[in-house]
Amino acid sequence: MEGNGGAGTTKWSISRPSAGTPLEAAGTMSIRAVLNRVFSSVDDGSGPRPVLTLGSGDPTASPCFRPPPEAEDAIVEALRSGKHNGYSPTVGVLSARRAIAEYLSRDLSYQLSPDNIYLTAGCCQAIEVIISVLAQPGSNVLLPKPGFPLYESRTMFSNLEARHFNLIPERGWEADLESLEALADENTVAMVIINPSNPCGSVYSYDHLAKVDKLIENYINITNDPATFIQVKLDLSLLHGIQDDLDFCCRLAKEDSVIVLPGSALGMKDWIRINFATDVPTLENALERIKSFCQRHAKLEA
Repeated sequence: MEGNGGAGTTKWSISRPSAGTPLEAAGTMSIRAVLNRVFSSVDDGSGPRPVLTLGSGDPTASPCFRPPPEAEDAIVEALRSGKHNGYSPTVGVLSARRAIAEYLSRDLSYQLSPDNIYLTAGCCQAIEVIISVLAQPGSNVLLPKPGFPLYESRTMFSNLEARHFNLIPERGWEADLESLEALADENTVAMVIINPSNPCGSVYSYDHLAKVDKLIENYINITNDPATFIQVKLDLSLLHGIQDDLDFCCRLAKEDSVIVLPGSALGMKDWIRINFATDVPTLENALERIKSFCQRHAKLEA
């Protein structure tokens, strides 16, 4: 774009990221971008069977996880009262922080105060705030693989180095302690360890957590999320004409109207993630469709 301003001509360069660049690749492999590709494989929805989505990581979208009426009524009352209009304190409303501190303290051997609570607009902002606080020149953060791309993008945005340690599927997605020990150094400011595991869905034993704690006792545990997923490895040698995990998910969406997340979006090629945070009939229906899909595409024995 060119414009006449001042003494000369100014050329503006506003364009999409060039093909093959890291920025362009990052945009196509985000969880949302990958899921959009899978959803686009579904027919227009006029088929006889409803679309069943086990790919999104939002259990609140399922009717069986609807908030209780008391919570809904409290939100409506707060809105109608007009007492909470306008900007709130950056750390969150005091009454809300006090209530959260009291609730969390029930399961602790010590008492939390409202000053221990910092409220954010969802987990994405929480990750942004935490990593920004930790950002120091030359520092690094240890991130699990597989894991969510947001951790790495926020780490790099804050000019921190992202170092990935492996989660071992054969050991229930335990952290690879040897790789952790090799990666951590005096410039490590944080490690992301999520238990119960998200996105893998496993729960670490006390013994494993104690070993991790011993290894990284000078570092920080960033977050803890609920387990609502399982990771499943695809054996493509048993499937006819399926190229990779993305191809599997797109065909499953097109043929059987079931949405699951390709593992490529989480750094695990040829795996899929299944969200089981939905009602049991929907989950059973979806799993039956996945089974039928695999049977139709199974290679015939010689």
